[in-house]
Order: sequence, then structure tokens, then C-alpha cells
Amino acid sequence: MTALALVAVACAHEGSLKEEALVGRIWDARAGAFISADDALMRLAGARHVILGETHDNPEHHRLQRRALDALAARGGDRMLAMEQLDTDQQAALDAARAKGGDAEAIADAGHFDRKGWNWPLYRPLVQFALQHGWPIAAANLSRSEARAIVADRSRSALPPAPLPVERALERDIIDGHCGAAPEPKRLAGMVQAQRARDARMAEVLSRHERTVLIAGIGHARRDRGVPLYLPGGADVISLAFVEVQPGKSAPREYFDGFASAASYDYLWFTERAAREDPCKQ
Repeated sequence: MTALALVAVACAHEGSLKEEALVGRIWDARAGAFISADDALMRLAGARHVILGETHDNPEHHRLQRRALDALAARGGDRMLAMEQLDTDQQAALDAARAKGGDAEAIADAGHFDRKGWNWPLYRPLVQFALQHGWPIAAANLSRSEARAIVADRSRSALPPAPLPVERALERDIIDGHCGAAPEPKRLAGMVQAQRARDARMAEVLSRHERTVLIAGIGHARRDRGVPLYLPGGADVISLAFVEVQPGKSAPREYFDGFASAASYDYLWFTERAAREDPCKQ
């Protein structure tokens, strides 16, 4: 190997080490400082609503969610566990299964949990936790039929127009989620409205309960355009995002460039990246 190649390998390894140094650390976005896990979990326990934003296929995010639930149970008493992965039109079936003493598998069956799409083994421990601790489980999402209806006719959401920055940001999110391919304008507008309706529905579910935890995607956890935006003004909510470290980003503030802003989340808990194929490779 040439000297130049050795330097290149060394630099690449150094960059990786810098990125990995963030793994396991928690950034307080308001204070602009790292805090300990114990401090973060203590602060979560003091909030009425806690939103734990995940990347759905990252097992570490779900492990840390379970850790947070354990800490909340120990420090903050009973809460309601709300889940994006369950649709609100299945709530009666969920409650009936719970009343019959159903286990986690029975709850998943009753709620028509998409076991393959959501990778049920990652979520089973969270449902088991709620059952073991006697926490209510709330379905928090729109049904697919409701979402499709809003995509086809955005007026079905009954939401007021979004502030332009929110609308443009959601458009970018959707286009990025389609690997840069923008849907035709009418469909894109409907998809934006459906996303807003999902956030509004989750907020409505949370607002009906005194103390809650919401399990949802990292985009829904955003204070600037996710669920917190639709909670009643002044709602006592903490948004914690589990964030995968990214190549070339070795400091928390570097994640506020394109991905988010300092106003998007209260806390960023950095984790390793999950192993996955590039969904845009095709």
C-alpha cells in the first residue's frame, strides 16, 4: 500500500471514530450541551407528554425506547402508551382483547398490527411492557383508508392551511422519501395534508390522556412540524429523537443542517446506524 493510500485509510478511520464518538451521547438542543442518560430520563419523567422518535428499522432505537419506558415507570408512575403503528379505528378491538387478558400477540392480532411492514419483533417488548405494567395502549394513527381519502381530496382532513414553511418542509420530506422523485403537484399536496392529519390525530389521542408516551417515527416527533405542533398551546411535551450517526458529522450541531434545526427536538440521543440496503439504489 502506498504512503498516500495509508494516509487516506487513516483519515477515513479517524472520521469514522469521530462520528462513532457521538454514539450513546445525548444532546440537549436548548442548552447546547451534552447531558447524561440519567438526567435525560429524569427530565422525561417530569413531562406530561413524552414523544420517542425512532427510525423504524433500527433495533437500538427500540431497545432505548424500552429503557426509557422502564425509567418512566420507575420515576413517573403510570402512563398511556400510544403507538403510531396502530390505527385508531382498531381501538375498540384492542380494548376488548385487553379486557380478555390477551397477551402481546393477541393485542397485535386485535389491532391488525402489520407484523411484516413494522417488524413486529422490534415492537413486541414495548407492548409487553405496557401489559406488564398495566398501562393503557392507545392506537394513534390514521387508518390507511383515511389517509388515502385525504391524499385524493385534501379537504377531507378538515385542517386549516399549513404555514408555508411547514408545507414546504413536508414537501421536501416526501420528495426525499421518494428518492428525489416528486409526485405530481395535486398528489404531493394531498400527501402533505395526509401527513399533517396523521400528526394531528396522534396529538388528539395524546391530549385525551393525562400522562402519555408516544412511539412514532422521528419525523412525527419534530416540534416544528410534527405531533407537538398540534397539541394544545403550552402543552407540556418533551420530544426525544433517536438519531443515527451519519458519515462526516462528528458534532451535534452538524445535524442541524438539512436534517433538522435546534428547534426540532428537545433531545437528540445518538446511536449507531442500522444495517440496511440503500432504498434508492434501484
